[in-house]
Amino acid sequence: MAVDALITNFLFDCELRNLTSESIVNYRSNLRIFSSFLKEDNISIEDVGCKTLKSFLSYLKNDRDNSMKRVSNYFSAISSFYDYLVSEDIIKGNPVPPVRKRYLRNYKKEPTNGNRTAISVEEMSMLLNSILDPQYKAIATMFAKTGIRRGELIRLDVGDINWNELSITLKPCAKRSNRKVFFDDECARLSKRWINRREQLYGDTGSTALFISKKRTRLQRSQITRKINQYAQNVGLHNPKSKRLDDRFSPHYFRHWFTTWLLRNDMRREYVKELRGDVRREAVDLYNHIDCEDLRKQYLACIPQLGIV
Repeated sequence: MAVDALITNFLFDCELRNLTSESIVNYRSNLRIFSSFLKEDNISIEDVGCKTLKSFLSYLKNDRDNSMKRVSNYFSAISSFYDYLVSEDIIKGNPVPPVRKRYLRNYKKEPTNGNRTAISVEEMSMLLNSILDPQYKAIATMFAKTGIRRGELIRLDVGDINWNELSITLKPCAKRSNRKVFFDDECARLSKRWINRREQLYGDTGSTALFISKKRTRLQRSQITRKINQYAQNVGLHNPKSKRLDDRFSPHYFRHWFTTWLLRNDMRREYVKELRGDVRREAVDLYNHIDCEDLRKQYLACIPQLGIV
């Protein structure tokens, strides 16, 4: 079977396994690049081995100038694809793990120009108060107050919010163990302000999405990244030309800030992990049941107040 047909079947299998649409889109994009690489060198799926994968690794790093994190994402997609081919008895083994183990496992340990330090509460307040757009003010505040990922925020529906409990139930995600997160009065006020404005601007859009574009469709990852970068750059927190980690700001940085300040405010580490939804990796974690009400009280006691207007 042709490689493109195999990729199509694999993506359908991903849908059956309830992978997120974001993951499927990324897999499709990465595997198309890999497919084009194989076709150019006239290599079949069955003939891919260490030599071919090393050549592809060099191609990604040198010819396409990808970061090591981006390269790792390519190889994750390829490995998942080959796991599928093995399960379907199309090939006998997955050639990717040995290459990933030897060449990619330490990419996060590569030296940088210093570890990213958390900006102050005052700097975060400055950023949020500088945002005039009610939707993106609510988005940035929700990022800072909940620590949720960009994909998790995009998939939020208005009905996912419990206003009485001040909590959000997130959509199922392979990366997350705990789906309930809390927010505070500041976040509630900004979110309600946006929902009221949303109704004034768009009326009944027919969409359940909490955050929507001008086309009345769910916001995309690139839209959120571009706007957050812009707002952070306006107040001097993001320099897109700098190679220093401390000079750059992205939607994911809010998660880092959220974690750092909860820990600095003496929240128990296991409570922070629960709010972050970190995947439980040890057997003891599965039996460590945290009282939801106690978690909510600890969150409200430790989350920084930002004086957002």
